[in-house]
Amino acid sequence: MARVFVYGTLKKGQPNYKHMINTAKGLAKFQGRGRTVEKYPLVIAGKYNIPYMLNIPGTGHHVAGEIYSVDEQMLQFLDEFEGIPDMYQRTLMRIEVVEWEEKGGAGEGVLECFVYSTRTYPPEWVGLPYHDSYDSSGKHGLSYVRRESR
Repeated sequence: MARVFVYGTLKKGQPNYKHMINTAKGLAKFQGRGRTVEKYPLVIAGKYNIPYMLNIPGTGHHVAGEIYSVDEQMLQFLDEFEGIPDMYQRTLMRIEVVEWEEKGGAGEGVLECFVYSTRTYPPEWVGLPYHDSYDSSGKHGLSYVRRESR
């Protein structure tokens, strides 16, 4: 099992969460909530209002998200879903645990998790507003356009 930190449309209550609970795609077990130890710019960009964490450590905010344990099948699905390596790149990042599901688990401290962030983005994205967390229907007014509606 690998640990994955999701900060955008794959979180609970977001448009693509359905994939995280679809066991035909593999297993994903919610472990808890966390945030990046380093600051990163989280932007909403492109004509489909997709959330991107730009891989620029030290800039932006400590980004909030969810920590999952996933099996190899789910990791392979996520790699395809996230457009590895062109759209996003899967990298290890240090994630501070904010809330842990299981008693006696890694309820505090820092974990290494895979995160889908990007180094391949148009330079103007650096000038977009930075967010510390993502909600498709947030006050930013940039609703995510689902793949089936594109």
